[in-house]
Amino acid sequence: MTNAVNWFEIPVENYERAKTFYTTILDSKIEDFPMPNEVKYGIFDYKMESNCVGGAIIKSEGYIPSTQGSLVYLNGSDDLSVALSKVETAGGKVIMPKTDIGENGFIAHFLDTEGNKVALHSME
Repeated sequence: MTNAVNWFEIPVENYERAKTFYTTILDSKIEDFPMPNEVKYGIFDYKMESNCVGGAIIKSEGYIPSTQGSLVYLNGSDDLSVALSKVETAGGKVIMPKTDIGENGFIAHFLDTEGNKVALHSME
């Protein structure tokens, strides 16, 4: 097993609002992926062939945004301060500022526009 996690899905209520939020803070694209039954699905930019972990935002019945449960740590790039500085202007809320976790880098938590608690990680 290369990674403990292979894929993640972040539930959203308003697909376009969430897509704008994540593309803004991560300065990356989300590619729409057609699904049946009115499901809206957008895949975060990742390199599938390099065995990287990927994920998506999803609007579908039974997918409910939450601040409880599993916490997804998104790649904060070289310095998560860049993405974190965009969270509030993009409609989210920082709930734990950039925090030093020693030799493992830095983390921060935020609420997205949909009410999900999500995190960022970087080494600087």
